[in-house]
Amino acid sequence: MNRKKKSNAYETISRKEQVVDSLKLPKDLLLGASIVTLTGNHEAWIENYKGLIEYSDTFVLLQGKTCQICISGKCLSIDYYTNEDMKISGCIQCVRYE
Repeated sequence: MNRKKKSNAYETISRKEQVVDSLKLPKDLLLGASIVTLTGNHEAWIENYKGLIEYSDTFVLLQGKTCQICISGKCLSIDYYTNEDMKISGCIQCVRYE
């Protein structure tokens, strides 16, 4: 039964994505998708996140609408953040979605 719930949730997201794609609408606005933009391995810009869960100089964990975004590396720092976006700098080694 648990698989059926996950399958139905995935099908619902898939249907929404199909509608958004067919109407050529921005996914980030309608689906609440987070946008992660990397400049090399030294800067990361994150848009549409919900909150900061954990932060250290080697790990930043953010809550998105549909998943968590994990950024790991060395000498990480949050240069600035607002309710809509955030800039992280340092030596970024990994970006993972959980």
